[in-house]
Amino acid sequence: MANIALLVACLVIGMVLHRTGKLPANAPATINGFIIHVSLPALILWYIHGVDLRRDLLGAVAMPWLLFVIGAVVFWCIGKRLRLSRGSTGALIMMGGLGNTSFIGLPMIESFHGTAFLPIGILIDQLGTYLVLSTLGITVACVYSEATASWREIVWRIATFPPLLAKLLALALLPVTYPEWVEVALLRLGGTLAPLALVSVGLQLRLGTLLGNRSALAMGLGYKLLLGPLVLAVFYVAVLRGEGEIMRVTLFQAAMAPQIGASIVAIQHGLNPTLVTLLVGIGTIASFITLPVWWYVLRTF
Repeated sequence: MANIALLVACLVIGMVLHRTGKLPANAPATINGFIIHVSLPALILWYIHGVDLRRDLLGAVAMPWLLFVIGAVVFWCIGKRLRLSRGSTGALIMMGGLGNTSFIGLPMIESFHGTAFLPIGILIDQLGTYLVLSTLGITVACVYSEATASWREIVWRIATFPPLLAKLLALALLPVTYPEWVEVALLRLGGTLAPLALVSVGLQLRLGTLLGNRSALAMGLGYKLLLGPLVLAVFYVAVLRGEGEIMRVTLFQAAMAPQIGASIVAIQHGLNPTLVTLLVGIGTIASFITLPVWWYVLRTF
């Protein structure tokens, strides 16, 4: 659980740095830019290279796509019904539909299911969650941003999104063996993502704004940590007749806290940054309570 402790520590460090004013006001934007252009592409290039593409895991890879699409419909309806701002609706769609299937998901899989099932988690994360972020996530961020963008601009942003380019390059390099120094460099650069991202979230987290965002926060985390995984559990078990450990790991990944990468993209596009940071910060801590419960429930399937 050392990785989980590191995430919490980095979140607290960011909050302390904000309170003490040790970093300039634009520090989160600078950190986020480094994450999107360096940390995340490096991590993708490293993870994808070791992925095992198997047809029997298509259902697992499909999970993040289903979670995002269902969440988009749910929050679009809620946004219309409650007349939420475009930024709040977009933030809920992105943070409710994209889970932290890497920095929380992988350590949790290792702790609750064993290292043998880590490849399934990696496949879900790279060909599911991060591919959704690089396509549907960017589309939602552009559509709900206060700065209007044409469909041509949206397509261009998707096509030039560094993580998507890294994913395409990584798939093209599957037959190539990385030199050891390349693997080490990619791993160390990619390893900066979670600590930097949580520091950035901590720098922007304002617990004093919790009261004004209480309803939206409850809806976002209610879907991400409870309702979304429940809907998928019913679909996978009752409709697809899924069973076994692969199905359990897939649904366990569906219950992860909101994704850090999605929060960076949402904030860069101005999708209610206050709500986004609350969803990531409080959602990460809350998931340490809800995930063991989900693991116990999934054992009964």
